[in-house]
Formats: sequence, C-alpha cells, structure tokens
Amino acid sequence: MINGHALLEAREVSVRFGGLVAVDTVSAAFAPGELVGIIGPNGAGKTTFFNALSGVVMPTGGELFASGERLTGARPHQFARCGIARTFQTPRVFADLGVAANIDFGLQFAGRRREAPRALADTAAILDRIGLSAQARLPAAAITPSQQRLLEIGMALATRPRLLLLDEVAAGLTEHEVESMARLIRDLRDDFDLTVIWIEHAVTTLMRHVERVLVLHQGRKIADGTPAEVVRDPGVIEAYLGDEMREPA
Repeated sequence: MINGHALLEAREVSVRFGGLVAVDTVSAAFAPGELVGIIGPNGAGKTTFFNALSGVVMPTGGELFASGERLTGARPHQFARCGIARTFQTPRVFADLGVAANIDFGLQFAGRRREAPRALADTAAILDRIGLSAQARLPAAAITPSQQRLLEIGMALATRPRLLLLDEVAAGLTEHEVESMARLIRDLRDDFDLTVIWIEHAVTTLMRHVERVLVLHQGRKIADGTPAEVVRDPGVIEAYLGDEMREPA
C-alpha cells in the first residue's frame, strides 16, 4: 500500500550496520486512522525499522515521507514536529520526576503545535485517560513497570501526535495487563483518530486487536495483510516454524 494519502510512508528503506543489513528495502505506507501491527521473530529488524520511522536511526537507503513531506535524514525532533511520537522497548521516563511532571514535559515539548482534544488538553486529563491519576504525585521510579509503560504512552500523547509508534508496550506484563493494554491502544486510536503502529512479541494478542499486520523476517517484509491473511501465509508460518501462528479469536 504505497499511495499519496499516507500519513507515514517508507519507500525501500534499508538500514545497515557495517556488514549487517538490519532492514532490507522495506516499503510500507500507513493511512490516517489505521491500527497496524508489526511482528517477526527475534532479530527480524522490527525495532530498527521503527527507529528509522521515527528518525532515531538514519536509513542507509530508501526514502521516508510524512504526509507527503520528505523526512529522509531528518532528526527525531523533526519527525515529532510532523506529529510522530513513539515509545521504546524499555520505558523512557524521567525516573526522578513525578508522574505528573513527566506528562508536563511532553506538553511543554508539544507547545501549541496542534489543538488537543479535551481529554489530552492538560496533565490531569491525560493522567485520567491512562488511569494514573492516583499516582500523579509519586516519582516515576516508584510506580510499577506496567504503570511506567502507561506513563510513557501518556508522555507520547502529550506531544499531540497524529501517529503513535509503540515498541513492545506489552513486554513483561501479565496476561490480564496485556489485554488491558491492547484495549487501551485501540480506544486511544478510536478516541483521538490516531494512526497506531505497534510492534509486539505477544503475537496472538496483537492479532486480535489490529486490522493489518506487517511481518518482517531477516530484515525483509515477507507479508502485509489482515491478521486472517497473515496467519495463513506459508512464508509467515515457515518464519515462525508454526509457533504462535494461530487464527485470531
């Protein structure tokens, strides 16, 4: 799906580290309002591809565009200015600051770049939306790992994004917490008309909640379709050796 209506588009993006090709000519486009999952075995290049999509890593080949604006070679703050926010595998919160102060930082970073919905208008509203109002005065270091993941999502929302990149936000969570996180992600997409791209190792959970799945394997895109299409794809089944590849419920 490469077209002129994409909010974010990668055209034959490659990332090399010395002799290692981590991402190999991957093309993908993400339309406004889509909820897309990216899966793949360990070492498939998922996070490196995310790093390229958010300006953390500069592609060694290919082009990146946000709403038609060329972003190839741009720095992360330029991606953020285009409405692209992300989380990381290990939550990047300011541990010594209070939970509310972490959200404040995101709001200050955003400035007045975009009008915010009422539910994202201020720190209290964002904390309420992600379920952390009771923890507002605690240091970020004092809350649980699952709450730190929620806080990082709140910080990303505070920058008033149009597109949210989520890197393994369910990692380390209990089965119940994973399901709650997935529902929150879907609700945020629906409530704020976000485009969401979500990397996850919890494949079966992700498959139940996303509308489209990209599969990376050894740095290359081997499938791109609905969850039902992807779980039947012979290349995907082979890449996973059949593990985890079950029909989404």
